[in-house]
This record gives sequence, C-alpha cells and structure tokens, in this order.
Amino acid sequence: MLTSRRVAILGMGTMGSALAHGLGASQARPKSMVGTVRHGERLEELAAQFDFDVSTDNPGAARDADIVLVCTKPHRVAPVMVELAQSGALDGDPLVVSIAAGLATKKIEEAAGRPIRLVRAMPNTPALIREGMTVVSPGSRATDEDLDVAEELFRPLGRVLRLDEEHMDTVTGLAASGPAFVYVMIEALSEGGVMMGLPRKIAVELAAQMMQGAARMVLETGEHPASLKDQVTTPAGCTISALLSLEDGRIRSVLARGVQEAARAAAALG
Repeated sequence: MLTSRRVAILGMGTMGSALAHGLGASQARPKSMVGTVRHGERLEELAAQFDFDVSTDNPGAARDADIVLVCTKPHRVAPVMVELAQSGALDGDPLVVSIAAGLATKKIEEAAGRPIRLVRAMPNTPALIREGMTVVSPGSRATDEDLDVAEELFRPLGRVLRLDEEHMDTVTGLAASGPAFVYVMIEALSEGGVMMGLPRKIAVELAAQMMQGAARMVLETGEHPASLKDQVTTPAGCTISALLSLEDGRIRSVLARGVQEAARAAAALG
C-alpha cells in the first residue's frame, strides 16, 4: 500500500528520523518522502542522512502528501494542525498519523478545526534498531484501511498492535516508558556482577543479552512468564534463593507502580 503513497514526516527528531530510516530501508518504501524540522540549523545534518528533501515548511511538506506523520512534541501538535488547516494543506484529506504521547485524537481533531482521517500511534525508542513496539488506534473518521496503512508504516520498525484509544496512556506507560525501566534493571544487574568480580563491560553484556534472550523466550514460545520462570527455578537452588530476596524488596509492586505512574503522567500531557 505504501509504494504508491507520498509521506510527509513533520518533526524529524529521534522518532521521526527512526521512521524515515525504517521506511527508507523497507521493501514497501513510499513513492516519495519529505520531512520537516522546526529549526533550520539541523537541515544540513539531515541532508547528509536522507535522500529526500527536509525543510522548515510544514504546510509545503504536507500539501501534496497522502500520509502526514506528525512527530513533533505534544505541545507542538495543536499549533501544527492549525497551521496545516489554515494553509489548506489538509484540503486533500490526507491520513494524519500522530505519535504524540498523551494527546487524544479528539484534541487533535479539534485543533484541525475540520474533519480529518486520524490515527494515533505510540512507538518506542527500540524502533531505532527495528525492535520497536508500536500500538495504533483510530480517530473518529479513521477507517480499517487507514489503520492498515498505519500498521504498514510502523511494521519496518518492529511489532505493531491495534488497540482502542482508551488504552493508549497505559501503552505509553508500559511500552514507551518501559525501555527506561529495563535500562535501569540492566544497570542494576550488571552492578551485581561487578560487585562479585566481573569486569564492568562483561557484566553489562551478560545482563543485556540475558534480558534480550529472556524477552524473546516470552515472545517466541508464547508461554506465560511465570511458567518460564519456574523452568529456571529448581528446588533448593540459587535462583529461588535470589527470587525470594527480590520479593523482599517488593520488586513486582515497584515495577507495576512505575507503569501506573508513567501512564498517569502520560495522560496529564494531553
């Protein structure tokens, strides 16, 4: 579906650039792409990375696009939508895809001041290495075909799921904020290795690969994490001893509360 589409990426920051790289390397590369940045000093840097035009002109980039990816900070989305609507850049009824955390589709539709086909998406930073997790949900006028197109946009960057918008703040707290929680866990586990005599670089590699392997076990076997945990936890062994110590520190509730707090903060962004 993308090979015949023209895509405008408004906001070539971390996620916007990751999307551009993923789409550019995809077999379903769009017919054409353009991008924008807010500040002109980045234009030369981006010109060296991408084989398409990048400017500071949001309406100009969006005017002929079939798909407009809005990758700006949440507080910039409404002004950008007003700018696009007032300039006539939305007159062709492009599919608008927003990745702004915490910003409901209703708010974006109101900012546009006109009916738009809108999909809300929440990717995460592992999309930079094509191991991302993205969730998409429809706005009031989005069709199933629009959601199919949105999924195809993000599929080169990892896994994609479709959920109702009521879950998006929780998705943000779990999947989008979650990598930071994992990095803290990798750091803490490697510190334990260093404390017991491992070189720091080796300890970090062991912890990171172990966590990656464990995560893939969950995804590829389809087994419940508790079942996989039991396979490692032999009677009277070292693992059960360590797990009891972790439970003493309330590791489960601390991590679960972290997701809850991140979701609450995400909702406040809107």
